[in-house]
Amino acid sequence: MRLFDTTLTQVERSLDVRLSRQGVLAGNVANADTPGFKPKDVDFLAAMSQVMRESQSLTRTNPLHVDASGQLGADAAPVDSYVKEVSGGTPSFDGNEVDLDTTMSSMAENAIQYGANARAATAKLAILKYVVSEGS
Repeated sequence: MRLFDTTLTQVERSLDVRLSRQGVLAGNVANADTPGFKPKDVDFLAAMSQVMRESQSLTRTNPLHVDASGQLGADAAPVDSYVKEVSGGTPSFDGNEVDLDTTMSSMAENAIQYGANARAATAKLAILKYVVSEGS
């Protein structure tokens, strides 16, 4: 049995993606009165799939470091590349498609999921602390 597995890494990545999604959804709310604004959202499953693939490969802590292929430059696509325009429903007379009810519901759901992920991370760290302290 391995002491360290990928659970904590997966939870950390999920927290990062959910935090990014919350920012995108908050941007939709902030632009609810902007004429012609099209709402955006993060494709959570695609973003998580990408960040999990990245976490299984070598990770650079600085964009100037050399990657596994020997190339210099930035790491693979950030979560921002998974931000897509979504249909917000019937546009208002000024072309704005933000549906505040739907957006606020999505924000609440995302916040609940973020909290669940944070509790999972806390539980995993508590287990590791218990093991390190030899059960005391």
